[in-house]
Order: sequence, then C-alpha cells, then structure tokens
Amino acid sequence: MTTLARWARAEWGRLYAAVRGPLAERRWRAVPLAVGAVCLTAVLHLVHGQAWGYRFVQNAGGVRAADPWWPALLRTPLSLFVPALDLPVWGALVQILLVFGIAELCLGRWRTLALAYVATLAGTLYARLGIRLGPHSPLGLPASDAWVVDTGPSAAVVGLAVFLGWRYRAYVTASVVIAAMVVEVVLKENLAGKEHLAAIMAVLVLCGVGEVRQRRSRDRAGSGSGAPPSQS
Repeated sequence: MTTLARWARAEWGRLYAAVRGPLAERRWRAVPLAVGAVCLTAVLHLVHGQAWGYRFVQNAGGVRAADPWWPALLRTPLSLFVPALDLPVWGALVQILLVFGIAELCLGRWRTLALAYVATLAGTLYARLGIRLGPHSPLGLPASDAWVVDTGPSAAVVGLAVFLGWRYRAYVTASVVIAAMVVEVVLKENLAGKEHLAAIMAVLVLCGVGEVRQRRSRDRAGSGSGAPPSQS
C-alpha cells in the first residue's frame, strides 16, 4: 500500500465505512432527505426563473438582513434550497446531493437537518450583527449588505462538512474546508464568505460541546469500572 493510500485510508476510512453499508444496501432510498432537497432546489430554481414565480420564491425563501426578524426567521429554512444568485444551480444541486447525502447516511435525517439549519441561521444572525458593527469593525459589514439576498445551501454545506470531518476524524479535510473559506474572505471580501466563517464557528462550538460530553462520559465510565467492589 502506497503512502498516499495509507493516508487516504486514515483520513477517510471511518467516513467511507459509515457510508458504504447503507448506500450499498438501499442505494438512493438510503438518502431520501438529500434526494428530496435536490428536487426541491431544482423546482424552486425553475419557479424562480418564471415571471410569475420570482416574487413568490423571494417572499417564501429570500432572506435579507434588512428584513424584519420574524419573517426572516420563518424564511430561513426554505432559503437553504433557494439557489444563490452567484452560484450556478448545478453547483447547488451537487453540493446538496453530495454533502447532505453523506451527512444523512452518517448522522441521520433529523440531525443533518438540524446542523444545516444551525449553520445557516448562524450566517443570517452574523449578517445582522455585522451590519450593526459597521464597515470600520474587523467583523463588520457595509450597510449596503443589508439588501443582499441571502440564499443558498453553501453555509449549511460548509458546516456539515466541518462537522463530519470532526466526527469521523478527517481533520485534514475539515482543515482544508476552513482554510478555503478563510482564503475566500481574504481574496473576495463579501457577505457570503463571512457568513461561511460564521457557520463554521457555530459548528465548531457544537463540536467542542460534543467533545466535552464525550470526555465526561469516558471519565464516568472509567471511574465506574475502577470503583472497588462493595462489601456485603
């Protein structure tokens, strides 16, 4: 086995093992969430491109920092599946099918949805905070970004990729995703790039909480197994 093959096995072996069984057994039936999300995104793209459907999609799934909080919060879940204006629809479909599919196989349907929503919501919340901080703050945004339509699956995809990298010890892959998002912000300082970093920060917090819980569980298990036998 070559050095590259050994590295790939160490990096992706756990993830591959988690995906291979369910996918080989059930094929596309193993990822109904990913398939449904791809179909929903494709339908919304087609409707959005029609004169009669543009306003409907914007009202149902378009989010801007300038919008009132509660309507924006209600639109946020659907905004994941409204393709971003600067991303080709095929790019959104590939992202959703690949990353959502792997996450669904590894984490389950509801946990995948929850993580995707947390990552997307983190980006939405950051946009509002950044505009309040203003362009002169390192974390701030210009006031014009309040009117940028904020849709697409990219924040959810980035968040899921980082979480899967942590969960299955693919640390190099997760680090590459994070580094790519940092480079994006450095080279092209825009709202989407900073929202991706906000999504990553939210997911890293969840990873940290999960790590602490795992350590406490191991400590309790270790202390329990090492306890002296009771005297009768």
